[in-house]
Order: sequence, then C-alpha cells, then structure tokens
Amino acid sequence: MDQPVSNPKMEPSLRAALNATPEELAASTDLSTGTNAADGLWEVIVLYSGTADALKLTFPEYVITILLGNYAILRLPEAAIPSLASSPIIIYIERSRRLFFEVLNGKRSSCITSLQENTATSLSGRGVLVSVIDSGIDYKHPDFRNADGSTRIAELWDQTIAADPTLGNFPPEGYSLGTLFSRDRINAALSAATPEEQYELCSSIDTSGHGTHVTGIAAGNGRASDGVYRGIAYEATLLIVKLGSPDPKGFPSTTQLMQAVDYSVRYAIAHNLPLVINLSFGNTYGSHSGTSLLETYLNTVSDLGKINIVVGSGNEGNNSGHTGGRIRPSESRKQEFSIGDYESSLSIQIWKNYWDDIRFSLLPPASAAPISIPAMPGSWRFQTGNTQILIYYGEPSPYSLFQEIYIDLLPEQNYIQSGVWTLSLTAQSVTNGIYDLWMPAGALRGFSTQFLTPTPEITLTIPSTAAKVITVGAYDASTNTPAPFSGRGFTWNTNQIKPDIVAPGVDIISCAVGGGYEARSGTSMATPFVSGSAALLMQWGILENNDTFLYGEKMKAYLIRGARRLPFAETYPNEQTGWGALCVSASLPP
Repeated sequence: MDQPVSNPKMEPSLRAALNATPEELAASTDLSTGTNAADGLWEVIVLYSGTADALKLTFPEYVITILLGNYAILRLPEAAIPSLASSPIIIYIERSRRLFFEVLNGKRSSCITSLQENTATSLSGRGVLVSVIDSGIDYKHPDFRNADGSTRIAELWDQTIAADPTLGNFPPEGYSLGTLFSRDRINAALSAATPEEQYELCSSIDTSGHGTHVTGIAAGNGRASDGVYRGIAYEATLLIVKLGSPDPKGFPSTTQLMQAVDYSVRYAIAHNLPLVINLSFGNTYGSHSGTSLLETYLNTVSDLGKINIVVGSGNEGNNSGHTGGRIRPSESRKQEFSIGDYESSLSIQIWKNYWDDIRFSLLPPASAAPISIPAMPGSWRFQTGNTQILIYYGEPSPYSLFQEIYIDLLPEQNYIQSGVWTLSLTAQSVTNGIYDLWMPAGALRGFSTQFLTPTPEITLTIPSTAAKVITVGAYDASTNTPAPFSGRGFTWNTNQIKPDIVAPGVDIISCAVGGGYEARSGTSMATPFVSGSAALLMQWGILENNDTFLYGEKMKAYLIRGARRLPFAETYPNEQTGWGALCVSASLPP
C-alpha cells in the first residue's frame, strides 16, 4: 500500500495521478492528461474563493488563466499541487480530461424550412452570435463569406498556433495560448494574391473538417450550392475557436474547452450580442450526474447573459462502454469485460453511493486468484502477469455525494493482458445498491474491448450531463428511426432528463474543407441543428422584441414545447429521445 496524496479538495483521479510513478503516467492514456513532459508542468482546473487578484498574489509563480465565475486554470509543477490544495482560498481542484469529437436532410424534418422561407418570419439568425468550439474552420469556404466575399467570422482563435509577436500573432487578451485572427486579418487573407500570402496572414487550418461541417449545419449560407445546402442560422455572426491539442494523439482537453467558452461569453457580453455556443465534444470520465467543475462552470456562465449552450449527448450509445445495475443486501454478482489484443492501457471507473457498502474484487483472465480491492480510501497497486493494476479508492467530494473506485490497467512492456476479466461485487450493507461502470470513449479503445453485458442507458458524454445546457441526441430523420450510436440518459443517480431533445444526425450533408460538401453522422451533426435553431429563436424573441428573455432555461422550455414525438418512442420524456425531436416552428407561440 502507498501513502496517498489524500486532500479531499482534489478529485479522486487527480489524487490517483499524483500517486502514480512517472513510468505509470507515461503508460496511462487517462492519468497523463494534463501533464506536459516537455516542461514538467501540470494543468489543473480550480474553483477558488475571493478575488482573481488575490489568487494571483497568492500564487505568483504559476501561470494562471482566470475564467468567469471564480474558476481558473493553473499550470504548475506536480510537487506544488498538494500545497495548492491546502490553501484556504482553493475550494476544489480537478485535472483536465481528453475530449472527443461526437462524430459517426434534416431542416424540413426539424420544422425549420418554413421559418426561413416564410416572409412573415424570415428568420436567419441575423444579429445573433454563434460560437462554434471545435476543430477550426475552412474560413475560405464560400458558405462562411458574405456576398461581397468578406468573412462572416468576427474572430477566429486558433489555440494550436503559438503566439509570435514578430508575426503579429497574439492570443486573446487574458489568455496565454494560441493566436487570435481578427475579422480584418481574415479579410486581408481572403484578398491575398497567392495561397502563400494568404497562409502568412491567416495560417489556421481545419485538418479534420469536423468544425467546418458543424459550422455549416449551424450557420452556413449555402453560397457554394446556390442555397441547396444552406444551414440554419445562415446570417448569424460567427465566432470560431479551434481547440488546442496538447495530447500527442491530437485530442484537446477540458481546460482548452473552458477557456474557449470563457472567451465566447466575454466577447458576447462586451459586444452586447445574444450568444449560442455549440459544443460537439465530450468524454466518459465522471459520475455522469453533472457535478464536475467543467459542468458546474457551464451552469455558472449560462446565467451571465443572453446565452444558450448546446451540447451533444455523444456517440457511446452502442459502444458497449457502460454497464451497471442495482445490487441487493447480501447479494453477489459479476460484471465481465473483455480486453482485446494490443491494448496499451485501459481505465475503468466504478461509481456508487458512498453510504452503500459494496466490496469489489477483480479476477484476471485464466487466473484462479481474484484480487480483493481494499474497501478504504487510498491508492493501491497489484501485479498480474504482464499487467500492473493501479486502484484509487475515492471519497465523496464537496460537490458530490458519490464515490468512485478508479482502476487503471497498465502494461509491463507494451500491452495489457487480453481476455475476459471479471469484476465481482458483494453487497454488505446497501440502501439502494446502485452501481455503474464506464470505460473510456470508444475512440480510445479497440472494438473488442467492452463490457460483455453492456447497457446503453447513461451513455451520455460529459459535459452533456450539465443541468443548464441544452443536451442534444441524434435520430435518423430519413426513416424516423433511432440512431443507435446516440448517447442516452437520464443522468446517473440524479435522474435529470437528458437528452433534452433529439435532432437529425445521420448522413447530414454540410460544408467540407476545400469549398464543397460531404455527409457525416453523429451527435456532432445533431447539435448544430439545435444551435442554429436557438439562434433563430433568439432573433425572433430578443432582437425582434417578441420575447426579450428567450435564453437559458426559457429557451430549453420553448424547444421542449415544440418537440415532435417520434413513432419508435412510447413514453415521453424517455432516455433515448428526451422530450422528442426538434421542431422549431412549433416552438414559437401561436
């Protein structure tokens, strides 16, 4: 047994990471997120008390990015994190997480076409700011330009391009990463004589095409298709953030996402614009009950202005990465999971109520001796064959009643032991006996690595479980059938209704890098349908004085009011579709 870093102001997996050796961190695809091998610094999210100036004065030696609502991001040495946690002005600390794209003709099925074509309404998103936080944008695409060729983008913050004052590259004021490209600079690039000059003026590129596709659904104007593939809020002003990717595999993290949201909200407030933020990223780490600092931060900023934050429910519905159930007093049961060949590591989270006494043991493949997990807070190590097992037995936090047991399987050399593993549960004394297990998102593991008795419920990705965001699932609008990949609800233990609604997310045609169009599927594609629709409703309500308070929870209420029931769902609300399918025209009062 190790003597763990155990300050309860640090979330359990941060404590697990601090108790891991450098070799274990390097081998873990999860625990290493937020660490930087180049400079040895860690990036953490904090909730603090007092003023931002007091935080900076207390920790002058660290790089601090102040966010709205007494949240901040700190970069500091690993050895300094325990003393940071011991400071009385620090309320809680979490490490950053990896985020994953939610990727795998819906306007008419979403009751949008009539609003765009009706001369009485003629809603286009005019005067509303749509912020797309994603993989960037092909700013040269005709659908993101006005009739005179100028850009519709107010600003483009590329977090991946290092600031360089000699090139005129600076991050937004108050932030320390990336380069901000203004409207004037983008227009200058669009007017440049050669591609080389264009690149010198604005070097931001959407390498995956994901952000370009998402932005096209939310707000493309269809100029490259004579309006055939026009998006929803086609006259909205665009604010674009390309998320940074400190991860060697190219995945951004929650700290970059929080800064992007913070920047978007500050811009909207400074320019007095109604704002819709589109988030098509997520991860599976956390209790799925809406209590992480990322989720509480989104709840906080949702109340700061005329803001709607729209988040995809994720694509983990049929990825076999979740299982769970309810165990009765004195009952024993087993949960089996398989690990495919050539897995370099795997983490599993077990979540339960703190007051339920459930004992756990882990049986590796072809082994007769199960490993008993000590039922007490702490950090533990075990060895089986070519696999090292790290276990952190957590405690509830100031923001959560729930308890996590975190398991990380690491290789002795290259790969962890494949085969069928068995997790045994024995109930000692339980009140409700709820337990749930999650693996990382499907993008991080092989197809054969899965729970053998998976359950598709509570496969929402985080932060779609935040209470005040509009959570969007996907369905196939061409057949009015479910999208099997779509993450489902409700939230774990708290039973909040998520997703709120569903929108078309299968074979959606939208903008492609290079000026054309392509089809993509996923809740990433469903989310901008709702983001664009929220912009239309904000134009109608706020800017045209039909309802000047049409944002936040009121926007969610309008969308739920208009939601269309689908033939495959018998009851509403339900875990798969929430309150039903997006139908914007029905959301407007008669």
